[in-house]
Amino acid sequence: MARKVLPGKPYPLGATWDGQGVNFAIFSENATEIELCLFEDVDAIEESERIPMHEVTTHIWHCYLPYMWPGQLYGYRVHGPHDLENGLRFNHHKLVIDPYAKAISGQVKWEAPLFGYTLGDDAMDLSLDEQDSAWGMPKGVVIIPNFDWEGDQAPKTPWNQSVIYEVHVKGFTKTHPDVPPNQRGTYAGLASPVMIDYLKELGVTAVELLPVHDFLNDKHLVDKGLTNYWGYNTTNFFSPDARYSSAGDTGEQVAEFKAMVKSLHRAGIE
Repeated sequence: MARKVLPGKPYPLGATWDGQGVNFAIFSENATEIELCLFEDVDAIEESERIPMHEVTTHIWHCYLPYMWPGQLYGYRVHGPHDLENGLRFNHHKLVIDPYAKAISGQVKWEAPLFGYTLGDDAMDLSLDEQDSAWGMPKGVVIIPNFDWEGDQAPKTPWNQSVIYEVHVKGFTKTHPDVPPNQRGTYAGLASPVMIDYLKELGVTAVELLPVHDFLNDKHLVDKGLTNYWGYNTTNFFSPDARYSSAGDTGEQVAEFKAMVKSLHRAGIE
């Protein structure tokens, strides 16, 4: 049976679940066609469904899928001109991540044909690579947006009274013996009572987290068996990195991040 596709709305951008279905919206000024790609598994060789998006409002392509639920994996294929002289490099053979995805599942697989051009080609980046990259790309995850903030408010400590502590979520909590083992190296670990007590003993009023949005393990590091510890190579600014979540990359990393913020605020820490 064909899936029902409704027009949906251009706002908000990203994938938004409303309890009955999901609205998808993505901006592209020069695209000629955009396909929403649904996946059953992050390592799937190809998508289980391709859904053409027909509605466009002020360069925002959108659709609404009833009876779709949180946890759905997705990406996009964006068609358009391959007009290099004008800076247009559309290549629908390459799956792209939703820049407004709230959660990301999976990591880039450098052995996949990720580049829009063919490596080793005499034309270099002027060539067009037609190999499918979907199996090597991370996927967006539809999340449950609801969260009980319980009246949470930022402490708003005056600047002249602020003590800001720069901290790496994993490094700060990974080896602490009093943090529960399943929470070490995670957002939940940073929000654990022992860590909050330690911050308060130091007189800290705000934590400034080293990069916690979804980031890339650079190829030259992967080739050496290393990883990007600091996180300065962002793939998605709106997605908390799942590697710092005790819940993994199911989409629950967003709720864990919010719970960390709420716990810190309760302790008077911004």
